[in-house]
Amino acid sequence: MPVINGKPGLPPRLANELHAHGYLRERLKAEFPDLDDETLADTLEGETGLNEALATLIRSREEDLSLITGLKARLEALKGRLERFQDRAETKRRLVADVMSRAEIKRLIEADFTVSLRMTPPSVQIEDEEAIPADYWKPQPPKLDRTALGDALRAGQKVEGAVLGASRPSITIRIA
Repeated sequence: MPVINGKPGLPPRLANELHAHGYLRERLKAEFPDLDDETLADTLEGETGLNEALATLIRSREEDLSLITGLKARLEALKGRLERFQDRAETKRRLVADVMSRAEIKRLIEADFTVSLRMTPPSVQIEDEEAIPADYWKPQPPKLDRTALGDALRAGQKVEGAVLGASRPSITIRIA
């Protein structure tokens, strides 16, 4: 699909069909000014391939959505597998540290690796988070509540720095 100004453009077939549809629509309106909307739509559908091109695009979109669903499921399965490998590797690391400590082995030197046992500094353990003084808390930057802002604007309230954008065409697709 061509990209125009960072956004997907029209595929060539769809662009051609749209152009033919628009040209024929204008010609029919000019030559038959009394033509009703239903007859015009039926004539355009029969004489151009725009509807078929749109249907092809929708079917392609549905295939993409199926691939997305499958990939998400696969990624979740792989994420679970990754977490199991990470847990297994960490368990092995702790096991080596425990055994080396018990056996008082400070260093293990092999041809492909060297392991050194050392004591880590003590870590912070939180016993009661609410009891910790404010000096030890990082202030968080405020986050814009876009839902509340949109609700206020749709309710007719004026909010400085924000307005409702123009309506855009949208489609609803129901798959049988």
